[in-house]
Amino acid sequence: MTRPAKLKLGDRLNLLSSEVILNSLDSAVLVINHLGFLTFANNAAEQLFENSVNQLIGSTIDDLLPGDGPVCNLIKKTLESSTNISEYGVTLESPKIEKQLVNIQVSPVRELADSIVVNIFPRRISDKIDRQLTHRNAVRSVTAMVEMLAHEVKNPLSGIRGAAQLLEQDTEPEDRHLTQLICDETDRICALLDRIEAFSDQRPIERSPINVHQVLERVRDISITGFAKNEKIIENYDPSLPLTNGNFDQLVQVFLNLFKNAAEATPKLGGKIVVTTSYLHGIRLAVPGLSSAPQLPLMIAVQDNGTGIPEDLQNHLFEPFVTSKPKGSGLGLALTAKMVEAHGGVIEFESQPGRTIFRVLLPKEPDEGKLKSCL
Repeated sequence: MTRPAKLKLGDRLNLLSSEVILNSLDSAVLVINHLGFLTFANNAAEQLFENSVNQLIGSTIDDLLPGDGPVCNLIKKTLESSTNISEYGVTLESPKIEKQLVNIQVSPVRELADSIVVNIFPRRISDKIDRQLTHRNAVRSVTAMVEMLAHEVKNPLSGIRGAAQLLEQDTEPEDRHLTQLICDETDRICALLDRIEAFSDQRPIERSPINVHQVLERVRDISITGFAKNEKIIENYDPSLPLTNGNFDQLVQVFLNLFKNAAEATPKLGGKIVVTTSYLHGIRLAVPGLSSAPQLPLMIAVQDNGTGIPEDLQNHLFEPFVTSKPKGSGLGLALTAKMVEAHGGVIEFESQPGRTIFRVLLPKEPDEGKLKSCL
């Protein structure tokens, strides 16, 4: 391959008008032509590869990263398919770069024939997806404990409740509230154990083609007749969204939990929940242990205008028994995450005062020879 001495002036001028904007980004941006030569690099790329722009431009991607690495593979796929491809949780490493976890988006540039743009996002952005692997481990670790609790605790509780009912027969009327308290508290603990027990259910879910918008309509109808009757619900739906393959009842429970959390977070006056669906082309998640990254193009977002999630809870939000609610059990989001994982998807969030968004990414129905619309 012959290395060009300099870029043509026309090619360089096409990029100058955008350089100021691109150099302000904290993600590394590279433009690569069909021969694999870099024709543009922003300031963040300089820092990532520890080379000046003049040194980067005219070099090849193979000079910077291993030819068999994930970035080069994504570039090849994009050149072959001419479609956008994104991957979360990609390990970036070379003799010149310290090992790090990043998000990568590769897109064709239609204005520059046979060129692509590579956007490498820094670690702090990929942390949102990295949390998915954390909560998966947390859910798995609690499963063994749950199986023990269900068996070892429920049986004694039944005996305690039965004993309290027997004592009630010989108790003075003014003291019967004490035996009733014992019964009520044992019932409450049993109900909590029933919720925890859901974590130990490892049976495969019963799947069928699911219209996500029908799930959301069911959740909306339940919400507005109860906990969200005072909230304004705004629906921004993509009418071309294809079907997913999952369990209708479990997906209803997933989004019911998210709606309920959103409603509880919003202010009493002016509370607003925004539900958005869209199709994200080329979105994938790199999961350890899988040879290929599953595609998760269906995105469902639930946004509220509440006070936001406390910063000290954000890294542990999907773990069991983590909650900011005074009477919360800390199981709702953990169970939600487990059900999303069972569907082959992920759930992530971003939060700041006045704006919290939970996003669920799901795979589309495998049999999509003919694109089926949800609406």
